[in-house]
Amino acid sequence: MFFYLAQFLTFLAMPLTLVIICLCLGLVWRKQKKGKLVSILGLVLLLFFCNSFLSNTAMYLWEPAFRPIATLPTYEVGIVLTGVTNLDKTAYDRTFFNKGADRATQAVQLYKLQKLTKILITGGQGLNPTNSNSEAKLLADFMEMAGVPREDIIIEDKAINTRQNALFAKQKLTELNFEPASRKLLITSAFHMKRAKACFDKVGLATEVFPVDYYASDIKADFKNLIIPTPDGLVLWHKLFKEWIGLTVYKLVGYT
Repeated sequence: MFFYLAQFLTFLAMPLTLVIICLCLGLVWRKQKKGKLVSILGLVLLLFFCNSFLSNTAMYLWEPAFRPIATLPTYEVGIVLTGVTNLDKTAYDRTFFNKGADRATQAVQLYKLQKLTKILITGGQGLNPTNSNSEAKLLADFMEMAGVPREDIIIEDKAINTRQNALFAKQKLTELNFEPASRKLLITSAFHMKRAKACFDKVGLATEVFPVDYYASDIKADFKNLIIPTPDGLVLWHKLFKEWIGLTVYKLVGYT
């Protein structure tokens, strides 16, 4: 129930939802002065959220810096969070990736560079998938095809949110007799790392972080980024709002 409630509340607070609400209210109240005001507010919000300079700067400041691979020690296990495949496209002979494939591809890179001894993939099916694939299994198949031996891949395919990723990953490592003091590397998208790290800390699973899948680019204050509206800006704000709301809700219910 919490999972569905969190999704619904997140939808209500999304930038595009706010813009649509303002424009709809403006239409309903079109014969009143407040109708004109909320319509103007909706337009201003739309221009603000579609400004790529503002959205990119906000994301740039939110995402933690990446870590040079050469500086990493060897970790006994890398913990890869899912949420990067298209479970609404049914296929059983391949993996369809959404944005976020870095979580899998860079985990493979770290393994091949001998920075990881084992890879634990945590994640089930999420919200209302259209097929029976689990994300962990799909990523495991991809990693095996990319050259990671199956015996070095650990699958946890029940988690449906970040809290459960942390809980079930800890349980899986305990079942496999991993030492609590062993080095573990947490691999997830940069925008999601703060919440993920907080969840793993809360359940008592000590990790170091390796953020991947960056949404922000280097900041450019040119005409294109400062003036021309773009839907990409709206996408970045959507990601940020969703993460901020998620972090707040997790804090309120004691998950972080």
